[in-house]
Amino acid sequence: MTDELSTFDVMYNTRAMRRLKPDPVAGEVLVKLVDAAIRAPSGSNVQNWAWIVVRDAEQKTKLAELNRQAVAAYTGPGSRRATELPHQDAARRQRQLQALLWQAEHMHEFPAIIIPCLELRGPRRESFLAGLSAGGSIWPAVQNLMLAARALGLGAALTTLALGNRPAFREVLRLPGSVEPVCVIPVGYPLGRFGPVSRRPVAEVLRWDRWS
Repeated sequence: MTDELSTFDVMYNTRAMRRLKPDPVAGEVLVKLVDAAIRAPSGSNVQNWAWIVVRDAEQKTKLAELNRQAVAAYTGPGSRRATELPHQDAARRQRQLQALLWQAEHMHEFPAIIIPCLELRGPRRESFLAGLSAGGSIWPAVQNLMLAARALGLGAALTTLALGNRPAFREVLRLPGSVEPVCVIPVGYPLGRFGPVSRRPVAEVLRWDRWS
């Protein structure tokens, strides 16, 4: 057995790693992540993506605070977050919640926060903000980045909660009106161990030819 991971090893073992070390990640490694990301397909090959890698401590603190506020609203009293799911019992949901809260309290310490963006070519549509339009030109690249991070031994976990206060988020990054942030991906060396992801069996989600 070699240390090199196969494509399927990477896909089957890319957990959301929310607990990360503060240890620095070399700039050339971060560039390699983005370079892998942009190998993904892009709608009409427009390639209108942009990537902001935040390493400055003050910038990280501002973004982390926006994320912390969003997480507090998502998990606080009155939250509609499910305490358990058919495929995830209450104990697992609680562990996931604790990891989310830990991430929120420590995000400013992570070595890098990557923000994938799209440069819009026309008027901004509400459907885009809801994730129903144009996302096909960025989400494959986001997944490429996540898989590349796993292959390089880095932990990552994308979140959209930090975008809850979109105007404030845009202001921190000084984004022009034509550029929309899509998600937030903290990156660093993991405190936990990599392992297989837990998913519903394929037989439960696969249908042939029609729904029924």
